[in-house]
Amino acid sequence: MLVLFETPAGFALFKLHDDSKLQKPEKLVDLFQDIEKAKKLVSLAGFHKFSGTAEALAATTALLEGKMNDTLQQFLKTSVVQKGIEQKLAVADRKLGTHISEVFKGIEVVNNGNVMELFRCVRSQINDLLSNEEIDMKQMALGLSHSLGRYKMKFSPDKVDVMIVQAISLLDDLDKEINTYAMRVKEWYGWHFPELARILNDNIDYARVVRLMGQRSNVSKVDLTDVLEESMAGVVTSACALSMGTDVADSDMKHIKDLADQVIEIAEYRDELGAYIKSRMNAIAPNLTVLVGELVGARLIAHAGSLINLAKHPASTIQILGAEKALFRALKTKKATPKYGLIYHASYVGQAATKKRGKVSRVLANKAALSCRVDALGDETTTKIGLNSVPSVVRAMGGDYKAPITPVSKFVKYKSNETQAYDTSNDVKMEIEGEEPPRVDKKRKRESTGTEEPPKKKDKKDKKDKKDKKDKSKKK
Repeated sequence: MLVLFETPAGFALFKLHDDSKLQKPEKLVDLFQDIEKAKKLVSLAGFHKFSGTAEALAATTALLEGKMNDTLQQFLKTSVVQKGIEQKLAVADRKLGTHISEVFKGIEVVNNGNVMELFRCVRSQINDLLSNEEIDMKQMALGLSHSLGRYKMKFSPDKVDVMIVQAISLLDDLDKEINTYAMRVKEWYGWHFPELARILNDNIDYARVVRLMGQRSNVSKVDLTDVLEESMAGVVTSACALSMGTDVADSDMKHIKDLADQVIEIAEYRDELGAYIKSRMNAIAPNLTVLVGELVGARLIAHAGSLINLAKHPASTIQILGAEKALFRALKTKKATPKYGLIYHASYVGQAATKKRGKVSRVLANKAALSCRVDALGDETTTKIGLNSVPSVVRAMGGDYKAPITPVSKFVKYKSNETQAYDTSNDVKMEIEGEEPPRVDKKRKRESTGTEEPPKKKDKKDKKDKKDKKDKSKKK
């Protein structure tokens, strides 16, 4: 009998010399305690070594489904069918055995409890039984386990979200450094030209003017239109002539220029890093990027730890992700919980009205949870889910996205189940000479029109008489 054994390094085919040993499986353990006895019972009849991790993964995934791939099929064909040796083959997986018997009609597949005990014994001595083959079983097992784990999680090496986490953290650090350095440049250069800070609000433009001009006396020697607009350059030039700043030595100005160079270089690298984050987010999480933008999406991934972890979060958690301190403080003090966290910086939430931001953030978090799950676990890289989710978010904002309205006939509004009777009480009739006008019953008229007759006003004389009667009764 032949025994087919799958290893991380390749397929092994053993020859069982004594089939009668399977009748007493409890004694197989004693035989495999000693490797010399084990080699007398089973010997290696053939071995196919995997050429790499890719071939090992393809063979393993096929075995998990109970099927043979091309590698195993060719191995059995050359080692068993073409050699015409014994046609009994023991396999560990019943589904695999069924597939083998369907493909190779002449092979008799054996799978029972005694065979499973034999496989346990062979597995305990597999390294010594394959000692003649130059293989590193531990290294192959480690590589195959990693590849199989990525396959089961649908993980692609191209979708490395760790780079996104590091990049967005570095982007936040660069923003802090730029603000710190730019503030230092303004304070330092402000002693020489204090009016420039009021004219230019942008830190990068301020640093470029400082590097280009230096001493304000050089304003006539440089062309400020290279870094500023013409109107703004004219304002700076006129302010230089009326500046109240003090003179600065050339050595001091050199250090100020060097610091301005640092601000400009960091700002340029920050722009490059932003473009890198945008391209990586479009590749890793395109649907999430469509909804919340690349920066907010990257911060959500960084806060969760990875895209897989973010996909495991429910929509309610994604909505308040980044506002954990406020949430637990609200729960502790029994106050209103926060409505949004990092998702507040998304464009849809920022553009919504103040009263609708809570609703928009809830809808946006719901759609973002669905989008990041598709991005993390989906097979295709498309933005279909994200684009289809946009109308729901815009409706929550009160936008123009509306459901299609079914056409209504223009006569429907005139149809009514109630028939209205004609009211003749308000008609005016002309009086004919010689004919007495009809008497109008005021009570009937009030009932038909639904109006009540106003009460008659009491005369002053009646009120005075009543008052006199009361006074007389009191005197008596």
